[in-house]
Amino acid sequence: MVQTPLNVSGAIVPDSEHKGLVAALPLPWRHYALLARFDRPIGWWLLFWPCAWGLFLAGGTARWDILLWLLLGSIVMRGAGCVFNDIVDADIDVRVARTAVRPVASGAVSKKAAFAWIGVLCVIGLVVLLRLRWEAQLTALASLALVAAYPFMKRITGWPQAWLGLVFTWGAPVGWVEVAGFSRLAPLGLLYAGCWGWCMAYDTIYACQDREDDVLVGIGSSALSFGRHVRVGVAALYGMAVVCWAGAFWLVRPDPLALVALLPVALHLGWQVVTFDPDDGAGSLARFRANRFAGLLMAAACLVVGVNA
Repeated sequence: MVQTPLNVSGAIVPDSEHKGLVAALPLPWRHYALLARFDRPIGWWLLFWPCAWGLFLAGGTARWDILLWLLLGSIVMRGAGCVFNDIVDADIDVRVARTAVRPVASGAVSKKAAFAWIGVLCVIGLVVLLRLRWEAQLTALASLALVAAYPFMKRITGWPQAWLGLVFTWGAPVGWVEVAGFSRLAPLGLLYAGCWGWCMAYDTIYACQDREDDVLVGIGSSALSFGRHVRVGVAALYGMAVVCWAGAFWLVRPDPLALVALLPVALHLGWQVVTFDPDDGAGSLARFRANRFAGLLMAAACLVVGVNA
């Protein structure tokens, strides 16, 4: 834990993938890229995959144009959410070693400039929104209240990951509604419930890196709330996800072979649980990032099941 910002140099933090174009940017621009977490693509992949799952499972297996628009939307709106989160959490971030170098917390970017950056990202998001049918537009806009409330959850509850699960998987309803409108909501409900469990599990794994700092700062985390049962909690949440996804698949295509499509992602999540050590920060980060591949496996499953939906 630290009491003052470490630096304002755009430094690489432990969970950063600070490579390529971001590393090559001039320093002032780099601060804005870091503020939107462009150095950590895992975040936008985790936001994007549920969009793809909803789109594919509803039968939109040929809608590759919309899929690419949803990917762009995931990148910019995840960035806008991160900027807003950093504005709200600046007083907390400055007191935690892993987050003290973030641009707002360190003073590299003012809050006024950060709000302007949110505006730029949201304009791009609006372009994406206008590519969707009106029902999907309404669905996407309905998430804004959830997004705005999320940064405050860690201050008032020991389970902020439960709220994040609602926010970060909202792409599943957006993708589904883009194809099916507001019809066939039962499989969507199960898909979304599974997404919630998946998100809460992987973010609990991620939060294990910050347990000591979270205790000192006095904020909530499911990694703390689960206590010594954190591994069991993650296993139960992943198990819930697989069961709910199986139910969604069955409602879309009542064929035992459809459930076989889930086997690769179920095995992958099982591997995460078996090899997960809550006291190993580097291992927790690696398991968290492994969900990018889990998302790909689930997308393939949804594609196989949804192609005949």
